[in-house]
Amino acid sequence: MDLRGVTEFFKDAFKYIIVVVIVLLLFIFVIGLQQVVGPSMNPTLKEGNIVIVNKLLYRFSDIDRNDIVVLSQDEKYMVKRVVGLPGETVEYKDNYVIVNGETYKEPFIDLDKVHTNDFSIKDLGYDVIPEDMYLVLGDNRENSLDSRSYGLVSKKQIVGKAWMRIWPFSEIKMF
Repeated sequence: MDLRGVTEFFKDAFKYIIVVVIVLLLFIFVIGLQQVVGPSMNPTLKEGNIVIVNKLLYRFSDIDRNDIVVLSQDEKYMVKRVVGLPGETVEYKDNYVIVNGETYKEPFIDLDKVHTNDFSIKDLGYDVIPEDMYLVLGDNRENSLDSRSYGLVSKKQIVGKAWMRIWPFSEIKMF
């Protein structure tokens, strides 16, 4: 093998190494995949669905109500919906979310099928949601481990926004 052949080999290999490094950096810092475990987000997301998580978005923009987020709780990753934002008062009464005294409509909840206990952030020890804290709930309010169980979540616990369901392929959807 001559020197020119070795040089060409390293040039080609270097291109592939750069591509692999870029893909790895994207998956570490920018996007991720998360499988939905359990029924807490039914009917929006079902157990076994896989979503693409945008890990970079919340470094440059605010978390909004109704965002579906992936959060780290007790060394587990969970998929939940943001219901309460910093500075708000939130109650859950007669299957309705009441934010700052106004009833908030949730089109993704079938109210005829929901029968769960009332609660308020006061039950968690707060008058208003503190800065950089969020109230998260599962869409399946009757069967969800969420802020009603483990309290408010901090912005640091939120890994990113569930951006798109990619599995199963027949149910691909952007959020």
